[in-house]
Amino acid sequence: MISLAYRRMAAGGLAGFLGALAMLFLPSGIGANPFLVVVSGTAAGALFAAALGSRPLGPGATLVWGLGGAFVLWMAGCALDLVTSGAFRGGSMLDIARVHFAALVGLSLAGILFGFVAGTFGVSPEPGRARLRVARALCGGGFAGIVGGWAFGKWMEQAGFFPLIAGIVGSNSAHVGAALHFAIAILIGASFGLLFQREIRGVGSSLGWGAAYGVLWWFLGPLTLLPLLEGARPDWSVAHAAGLFGSLVGHIVYGIIVGLLYAVVDDLWRWLFERSDPLNRQAEGAGILALSSIARGAAASIGGGLLFSVVMVRTDQLSRVAQLVGAHSSVAGFFVHLVISALIGASYGVFFHDEATDDRIALAWGSLYGLIWWFLGPLTLFPILLGGQFTWTTVAASEGVPSLLGHLLYGMGLAVAFRALERRHLAHLFIDARLRKSWLRRRRPAGSPTPALLLFFIAVGTLVPIILT
Repeated sequence: MISLAYRRMAAGGLAGFLGALAMLFLPSGIGANPFLVVVSGTAAGALFAAALGSRPLGPGATLVWGLGGAFVLWMAGCALDLVTSGAFRGGSMLDIARVHFAALVGLSLAGILFGFVAGTFGVSPEPGRARLRVARALCGGGFAGIVGGWAFGKWMEQAGFFPLIAGIVGSNSAHVGAALHFAIAILIGASFGLLFQREIRGVGSSLGWGAAYGVLWWFLGPLTLLPLLEGARPDWSVAHAAGLFGSLVGHIVYGIIVGLLYAVVDDLWRWLFERSDPLNRQAEGAGILALSSIARGAAASIGGGLLFSVVMVRTDQLSRVAQLVGAHSSVAGFFVHLVISALIGASYGVFFHDEATDDRIALAWGSLYGLIWWFLGPLTLFPILLGGQFTWTTVAASEGVPSLLGHLLYGMGLAVAFRALERRHLAHLFIDARLRKSWLRRRRPAGSPTPALLLFFIAVGTLVPIILT
């Protein structure tokens, strides 16, 4: 019988081969030797599958590993081009990244194919792991998809995007496009539940999976499948992608909402119908855990909020923040900023208190949460709270690049401080060794795709807005 490792290598090689063909025949803008692309794609898929070894992984986990590997390969190619020819052209790494943006889309699609093929044909039963609950995944994911689709649909209606969606079935009716949009949103939400149900440990990780899944569907949907379904050839150029920047933010916001609601509905389903596990009982009651997490998160936000305030002072943004309470002074803006930081920090404590297994992962989760709030805050909620409309444009993203840095610094400072407070809390809590063992059983195991998820979303979510502006 063929071992899992060899079966996964064969599936990875097939996925790499299919991904190479897609890169050659689907887009405009990728010029390379066809034979070299096919051979290197097949070899890369097989080698990457071999690197995963025989560890048991489901389709969702394999999908995320494929996306993370695709991004690393793209960055390596950009760095190689910069060293070999970019320096002679006087180009920067950002210029090289723009030139090779089409390759990023193509490699991401290859990573998706890798995840689908290797995750479907290169898996084996995972001993001791909960089996997939299909009804739970479909109901929770479908409901989350409806709400996420409603939020995304607000931008699509504002941008006049519904008639374009209706073109899939040969119509130009906005009502037909809206119906198709909601049907697609439900399908994507349900597929999220099926793929990631067993990877989600809490609301925090579900937010991360959802945000990354939204980016994935931006590459797969408006950049690739939509033009194909309308009989056109996909255009993966920077100029075309910049015109779809609003759709990128919409997909990310959709994914965040899907991740948040799916985690809530999934936990409610288990609480109502499935939960009976005395071995994994909580060390604290749910109410005490929530309140203590909120307090630690709010306290931890002070450091991150002060780091962020340095960026806001340098960019003269505090007076604009003060407008949220009808004031105009920078002093008022500073206090409003700290209050908002405390609220976001409190939510971080609730969502991520069980996610970080070490300081490095905690730092990455904090960066991810800070990046999420850059999309939700200055690009979405902040303009609405000031009485306007959300601004999902490259102009707004370009103006918000300093704020992007501030959000990342805030997230990192928040995560480091929260981790320190959590260690002190757990040291006091685990006087009873049995409670410590119970807590450890709920931690994310080593070898999970979390590092790939964090790499893909943080890197792509940070670089793509900068590349497209």
